[in-house]
Amino acid sequence: MIPWLLGAAYINRQFLISVRHILRFFVGAIQTLYPFVIMSNPKSESVVSEPSASEPSIPISYPIKTLEDLESRSYFESFHYPFNKASSSVNNSSSSSLPNRRRLLVCHDMAGGYLDDKWIQGGTNPDAYAIWHWHLIDVFVYFSHSLVTLPPPSWTNAAHRHGVKVLGTFITEWDEGKAVCDTLLSTKETAHMYAERLAELAADLGFDGWLINMEVNLDLGQISNLKEFVEHLSLRMHSSVPGSLVIWYDSVTLDGKLNWQDQLNEHNKPFFDICDGIFVNYTWKEDYPRLSAAVASDRKFDVYMGIDVFGRNTYGGGQWNVNVALDVIRKNDVSAAIFAPGWVYETKQPPNFETAQNSWWGLVEKSWGILQKLPGVLPFYTNFDQGRGYHISVDGDNVSDATWCNISCQGFQPLLESSDPTNSIQVSVDLKEASYSGGGNITFKGSLEEQTYYESKIFQGEFLLTNLPIHFIYSVKSDGNSSLGLKLEFTSGDQRASVLLTSRAVNRFSSKFSKVIMTREHKGLSSGWVINEGVVAMNGYTLTEIHAACYRSNGNDETVASPSDYFALLGHITIKTSDYKSDFPVSSSWLVDGSYIKWTSDPLGSKTLDLKISWKLKNGQNFLFLKYNVYLVKLSKQADGNPGTTLEDVKEYLGVAQVNCFYVSDLEVPSDTSSLKFIIQVCGVDGTFQELDESPYYQLEVEDP
Repeated sequence: MIPWLLGAAYINRQFLISVRHILRFFVGAIQTLYPFVIMSNPKSESVVSEPSASEPSIPISYPIKTLEDLESRSYFESFHYPFNKASSSVNNSSSSSLPNRRRLLVCHDMAGGYLDDKWIQGGTNPDAYAIWHWHLIDVFVYFSHSLVTLPPPSWTNAAHRHGVKVLGTFITEWDEGKAVCDTLLSTKETAHMYAERLAELAADLGFDGWLINMEVNLDLGQISNLKEFVEHLSLRMHSSVPGSLVIWYDSVTLDGKLNWQDQLNEHNKPFFDICDGIFVNYTWKEDYPRLSAAVASDRKFDVYMGIDVFGRNTYGGGQWNVNVALDVIRKNDVSAAIFAPGWVYETKQPPNFETAQNSWWGLVEKSWGILQKLPGVLPFYTNFDQGRGYHISVDGDNVSDATWCNISCQGFQPLLESSDPTNSIQVSVDLKEASYSGGGNITFKGSLEEQTYYESKIFQGEFLLTNLPIHFIYSVKSDGNSSLGLKLEFTSGDQRASVLLTSRAVNRFSSKFSKVIMTREHKGLSSGWVINEGVVAMNGYTLTEIHAACYRSNGNDETVASPSDYFALLGHITIKTSDYKSDFPVSSSWLVDGSYIKWTSDPLGSKTLDLKISWKLKNGQNFLFLKYNVYLVKLSKQADGNPGTTLEDVKEYLGVAQVNCFYVSDLEVPSDTSSLKFIIQVCGVDGTFQELDESPYYQLEVEDP
C-alpha cells in the first residue's frame, strides 16, 4: 500500500490501486536492471526473490508467484521447504471451530511482506515488527501481492500458540491476474486441481486456510468455475485441516465485475454461501454492518467488516480512530477485519514502537471488549518472549549477546495494561533487561512504600483443577527487599478464592487473600535469579486469573538507592500437575545426520563451513517438543598429537530450530580444530530441557587441506 497517500482519504480506491500498479511496474523494472537481492545475509531487509530449488542457503520463507509453479508442486522440491513447516508442538485449540460470537480478523500487509520474518531461523533486527496482542485476535491473515502468499512459519507458530488461526492469501490482480484466471477457470477440472494444490500447501505447511481475493474483471461464463474453485477449496480444506477456513474477499461480483460492494448483498452472497466467511471491503458506510448482518442471518459472525488502519477512505478514518469503526461493528454484532495494523510501525508513531503499539491495541481492546483466554491445558509455560531482543538466556544463563528476531520464539504473551504514569509501579516487557529464558521478561519498576501492595493482572484463563495438586514454578530477579509473588484467582460456582504464592512473609497483607502459600526457593545457576515453587490443591475450582503481586519484604539493604525504590523481574511461569515429567529420549535413540556439507578454505588455513543438520527418532515416533537449541563444541588438535580433545569446553550457542533440521552457514573454523560437535538440545513444552551432556549430537571431522 502507499503511506504517502494517507492524506487522500476520499480518493477513489480504483485510483489508489492504479497508482500502486504503476509504482510496482517501475520497481520491477528497476530490479530487473539492477539486481540487488541479497540471499545470504539475514541482516538484509531487501525483497527476496524465489530461491533456487536445490541450492542450499539460509532458510527463508517466500511466496509462489506463478500458476505453473503451483501446478507443478515445485515448492516441495525446494531446499527451503522442510524449514517452512509450522511446529507441531503449538496449541491445538487452533484446530477447533471459531467461537460463536463476533470475531476479530487481522490482515498483516507490510511493505510487500517477507521482511525480517522471512528468516526462518531468525534475523538480527531487535526492533523487528511483531504482534503480541494475540488475546484480541481470532484469525491472522498473512498478505502480499504475490499470487500465493504462504505465511512464514514464525507467524503460524506464534499465532497457534495463542489459539489463533492463520490464513495465507491467493490473489489475482491486473492483466497478469486476468491471465491467471483464464487458466484457473478454464474448466471445472482445472478449478478443482488448483484448489487441491492450495489445500495441500496449507495442510503440509501447517496453517489453517486461505483468503481468496479475485481483484479482476471476469467473463460471465467464468463465474460458475470460480464458484467451483471456492467450494472445492473449502471442502478440501475442511477434510484435510480440522477447523480450517476459506474467506472470500469482497471483490468480483456474481456478474463478473470487479465492483467492491462494501457489504454483504445479493451480488457477492453466492460466494459467501460456499465458504466460511467474507472480508468486506473497507470503504463501507455506517449502516452497512447492519444491512450485512440481516443478509447473513444466522451467519452474521462470518461477516468481517474491513477497516484500513492507514485510513484510506475507511469508515472513521482508521489510524488512531480505529475504535470509531469498531464501535459501529460491535453495535451491529458482526465481525471485524483489521487491515495493515503495521501502520503503527511503518509510520513510526511516537514516542516509540512498543509504547505506540500498546496504546493502539489498547484502543482496539477498549472498543472490542473480547479477550481470548489461555488454553486450559497443562502443562502451561511462558517466558514472556516477544520473538526479538538483545540477548538470549537458557535457564538464567546468558548464552548470546547478539541482537535477534524470530517470532517463532514468542511465549504466551501477558495481558499488560497500557502504561499509566500515575501508577506507582510501571509494568512492561523490557527486552534490554535480564531474561531467565529466551529474550523476554516482565519488568516491575517504580516506587513502593513498605506498607503498600501493588498487583497487575498478567493472564486470564480457564484451568480446571482436579484432585491432583498443581505445581506453580516461577523465576524472580529483584533488587534489595523488592519482593514478587503470584496472586491466583479461582472460581467454583458462586464461590471465589484468591491464593498468594510468596517466598516471604506477608502478615500485613494476608487478610487480602483466601490463602497464602509459602513457596520453596531454589537459587538459580545464574547470579540473581531465584526459582520459586508452590503447590496448590483446589479440587473442583477453576483458575481464572494470574496476577503479579509486588510488595516490600522486611529488612534493610544498603544497596537500595531509596527505601521506596522497587525493581523486580519475572522470568517465567510454569504450571503443571504433580505427576507431569518431561520425557526426553536418550541420546542414542536419535539419528542425527549432516548433509549439504561445504568447506571453503582461505590461504591462511582457516575454513568456513556450510551444513544442514537433520535429526529424527530411530523408532519413527513423533514426540511433541517446544523447540531445539543448537550448540557447537570445537574440538582442537593438541601439540602432543592427540586429536579430539577440547582445549576449552566451550559450548557455543548457534540458534534455535522449531523443526527437525537446522542450517549452519559461514561457520568459521579455526585452523587448529580437528572436529566439530553439534549438540541438539531438546526442550520440553513445560520449559525444561535435556542436559547438554545427555543430548543427541552430530560430530564432523574437519576436512584436511
